[in-house]
Amino acid sequence: MTAPIETTGAEAGAQPEAVLSGVKKSQIEGRSLTQIAWMRFKRDKVAMAGGVVVVLLVLMAVFSKPIQWIFGLDPNKFNQDLIDPALLAPKGGWGGMSWDHPLGVDPQYGRDMLARIIDGSWVSLLVAGGATLLSVVIGTVLGVVAGYYGGWIDSVISRLMDTFLAFPLLLFAISISASVQDGFFGLDGLSLRICVLIFVIGFFSWPYIGRIVRAQTMTLRKREFIEAATSLGARGPYVLFRELLPNLVAPILVYSTLIIPTNILFEAALSFLGVGIAPPQASWGGMLSNAVDLYTADPQYMFVPGLAIFITVLAFNLLGDGLRDALDPRSK
Repeated sequence: MTAPIETTGAEAGAQPEAVLSGVKKSQIEGRSLTQIAWMRFKRDKVAMAGGVVVVLLVLMAVFSKPIQWIFGLDPNKFNQDLIDPALLAPKGGWGGMSWDHPLGVDPQYGRDMLARIIDGSWVSLLVAGGATLLSVVIGTVLGVVAGYYGGWIDSVISRLMDTFLAFPLLLFAISISASVQDGFFGLDGLSLRICVLIFVIGFFSWPYIGRIVRAQTMTLRKREFIEAATSLGARGPYVLFRELLPNLVAPILVYSTLIIPTNILFEAALSFLGVGIAPPQASWGGMLSNAVDLYTADPQYMFVPGLAIFITVLAFNLLGDGLRDALDPRSK
């Protein structure tokens, strides 16, 4: 037997070597993955600026009607007294800008440009957001099923993705939008056009995110936690929705923020071609379409809605890039 080691009083009261002097408890406190991602995102000032702009745009779209009511804005009010009939352009410089009309007026009817930009914001964001949600839901479900089960199920879904990707989306969207203008499923007018745009853009865009989710699922299904759940008797639906999907939230969120600006541009393009949102409802693409014949007399009529689309798309892209860098554990 070995004799017990005696310690002196000074040794007994001494701190362990692992304790760092001068280091506060908060500096060595553990952080969750969400906290780490938020810290990374906050360090990216460009992404933060994009996020702030996106939040402001969403608030403007959600509260567009109250904003118009509070400030007395009417997007469809004609102000013919502000138009020079000889030049077919707003009176004064810079598109008729004034304190009453900060962004000027349109050269056709003298309608306030600021009011029309605000009124068109909810249409663009609603169509883009709805189409993104539809494509994400379809693409995520089919992608995770194809990636997990593999075999003939993967082959069928993969060929379905290839078929959808082969569709000429723009021509198909134009033909569908033009064929259901009179009414469909009890809908007509503005609500019908919004639903058709959401369906066409979202339903034919799901293969893009479906491929991403499929590839991520094929990687995750080989991980130890999936094998452990399977060995314990977990069935396919449980593994899909309780084990795999929570680990796919990050790539799905990043791709969603990056596809929203694409859908905004697509809606603007359809409205520009005359098969999107119809007048008198304001839309950014429709304003650009109307400005084609009038930009020589009033260049600002094209510049204002174009700038609105540019800022919105840029803000969402910056936000998406920042989220990708923050949620990617391999980024520095």
